[in-house]
Amino acid sequence: MTESVQKPRERYRAQVREEVKRHAWAQIAGAGVTTLSLNAIAKEMGMSGPALYRYFAGRDELITELIRDAYRSLADTVRAAFEAGTTVVALAAVIREWALSDPHRYLLIYGTPVPGYHAPDEITAISNEIMVVLLEVCADPAEQPQTPFEVLLTMDHGWASTLPASSPTVHRALSFWTRVQGVLSLELAGHFAPMGFDAGLLLAEEVARI
Repeated sequence: MTESVQKPRERYRAQVREEVKRHAWAQIAGAGVTTLSLNAIAKEMGMSGPALYRYFAGRDELITELIRDAYRSLADTVRAAFEAGTTVVALAAVIREWALSDPHRYLLIYGTPVPGYHAPDEITAISNEIMVVLLEVCADPAEQPQTPFEVLLTMDHGWASTLPASSPTVHRALSFWTRVQGVLSLELAGHFAPMGFDAGLLLAEEVARI
């Protein structure tokens, strides 16, 4: 089979997979990830269930693809902000803006775990890219290890043993992450709405205390 024949097929396959993901996000927005159904998506797309399974082997593969896209987007966002010289407080605002732009995407990766689903190691590797940025932003030059953070996060025991939780760098990075996630989770769940205050300002104050 010639390359000229293969490329259109590859493009078509990629287009179908993207359309499946769009329908999947719509399902998640409407009823949550636990109701995600490839057969329902196939019906919406005018396809048979078996035909759709040629593009995704099952629900877990589709969820993995959605999670990968979400983590990839966030990792690229925080890396771009860091390389632009953002401050710790500004980085928190960037992450909040990313989360608010698509709450269902945020909740898929940081909300309630999907019952029966286990993410592959490649997902952990992408999420580690986010932690690399946090460690770099929060790093104390006096204790920063000679081995780059991105290398430590791929090693057995990695930065957790090289930089113990008691170190200023790790403490600041973990404090940053827990405060950001705590505020965002409460905000996206609607708990702040009746209180009438600015969740963005609260987040900035919480992170500034680090």
